[in-house]
Amino acid sequence: MSSFVGFGDGAVEFYDGLLADNSKAYWTDQRAIYDADVRGPMDALLADLEPEFGAGKVFRPYRDVRFSADKTPYKTHCGGYTAPFYVEVSSEGLLAAGGYYRMAPDQLARFRTAVDDERRGEDLRARLAAAERDGLTVDGETLATRPRGTDPAHPRLDLLRHKGLFVSRRWPPDDVLHGPRARDRVQKVWRAARPVTEWLDDHVGPTEQPRR
Repeated sequence: MSSFVGFGDGAVEFYDGLLADNSKAYWTDQRAIYDADVRGPMDALLADLEPEFGAGKVFRPYRDVRFSADKTPYKTHCGGYTAPFYVEVSSEGLLAAGGYYRMAPDQLARFRTAVDDERRGEDLRARLAAAERDGLTVDGETLATRPRGTDPAHPRLDLLRHKGLFVSRRWPPDDVLHGPRARDRVQKVWRAARPVTEWLDDHVGPTEQPRR
């Protein structure tokens, strides 16, 4: 039985307020709204999607400020994931995505080797094109130029420049966000993203480098 009924009416306003006052005082004062309108619905959404996509987790709301010039303590969005799929709610509405947001050096090496291969590289291009036809946007951090030693005339230079690769769709705040159909939006994006994530899982996979 479905448990997700939509994000609460206060979700967007909560993050509007956090953008204006990212402080412990605001967080403490508004914590009940976060729990009821943001965190609780995100847990329920991931639970509903678990049978098809696997168990999910919600990212902690606290920012890691140790190596950042920005010392504001709280994230201005709530993100949930069941790798390699991601969902986020914020003052900008709802975001659903699938892919590898940032690749570690060993993943990047495998990615470029696969993209350089004619068959595998063109297969990825076709999958990305299909995702775009389904209304998704291809995104991910890219190099400003090209990987060292790469032919500037390489037919897939645009893909080789990627340091992360994912497909996504965003909806601005609307009535759907606050109802059960928000789950359908996420589910549809994750399904459309699956051919891309399967390619990444097959040819790149998880990093084998130890975590810092």
